[in-house]
Amino acid sequence: MLRKRIGIDLGTANSLVWLAGRGMMLNEPTVVAVTMEDNRVVAVGNEAKEMLGRTPGNIMASRPMRDGVIADYRVTEAMLSYFIQKVCGRVVLFKPEVMICVPAGVTQVERRAVLDATLSAGAKVAYLIDEPLAAAIGAKIPIAAASGSMIIDVGGGSTEAAVISLGGVVVHKSVRVAGNKVDEAVASFLKRNHNLLVGETTAEEVKLRIGSAIVLPTEETMEVKGRDTVTGLPRAVTVSSTEMTEAIRPTLLQIVGAAKGVLEETPPELASDIIDKGIVMSGGTSSLRNFDRLMTELTGVPCHMAEEPLLCVVRGTGLAIENLDLYKKSISKR
Repeated sequence: MLRKRIGIDLGTANSLVWLAGRGMMLNEPTVVAVTMEDNRVVAVGNEAKEMLGRTPGNIMASRPMRDGVIADYRVTEAMLSYFIQKVCGRVVLFKPEVMICVPAGVTQVERRAVLDATLSAGAKVAYLIDEPLAAAIGAKIPIAAASGSMIIDVGGGSTEAAVISLGGVVVHKSVRVAGNKVDEAVASFLKRNHNLLVGETTAEEVKLRIGSAIVLPTEETMEVKGRDTVTGLPRAVTVSSTEMTEAIRPTLLQIVGAAKGVLEETPPELASDIIDKGIVMSGGTSSLRNFDRLMTELTGVPCHMAEEPLLCVVRGTGLAIENLDLYKKSISKR
């Protein structure tokens, strides 16, 4: 094949790129820095993430994806173009075929925006695949079997819960609550209880280091630096893992609510399959400490994490574009 085939998991927090026949080529934060005067893209990915909250007045670093869908069309197009160039090289004789995954609950307008941005960024053909289906393929769930499998994909901007049988999504629920909302909960807790203002990078670091879905048997602490809301001066406070569990619990309960909503609507035959197999969890936020235990406690169905949860969606997207004939009924094309 002279024409390259690329699968892209265009996430709110991270974007991952898969090249057919080669595997994963790129894993970078979904952040773009642009100049304010002429809207020129200055940096993309890791380089741009370091600029978040630290840019001078003439440069703006932002996330062009919000809640799993495109919030800034032009910047997303520039970012896709950067990813395609990085994987294919600057000189491209044959435009690549590109497959992108989208949340199952997005509208037709949002789907069209993703297809148009992909074609404008330099793709010959653009394909779309539903995120829960891609996650299930990447998590090695036999989606074509005549039995129900449930997957919950908790990403940065949206949570997708779906029951899959015979190669299609039977029931799905999408909530625009995920990793970013957990970070916001941490930041607002610090502001409310400690009068400390922190940026999203610090909030994420606190979540990763001492965050847990269930109170830990031995409490952990961490020093957090930020700006005092009263004096306006820099200050450091010590926060505990128990406080963080309390801060993020309401957000996690909304995510569990999506899983419960799907289970309530699942046909009884498929529900019995799910009790036997359990729920598979994928996506970066599902690796939050003890999240699978909380999910098991509240749903009554055993939950387990997929292998490499962050890579499930991009691996599934890559496998789908490598085997288009197998998955053609689950894919839309432009």
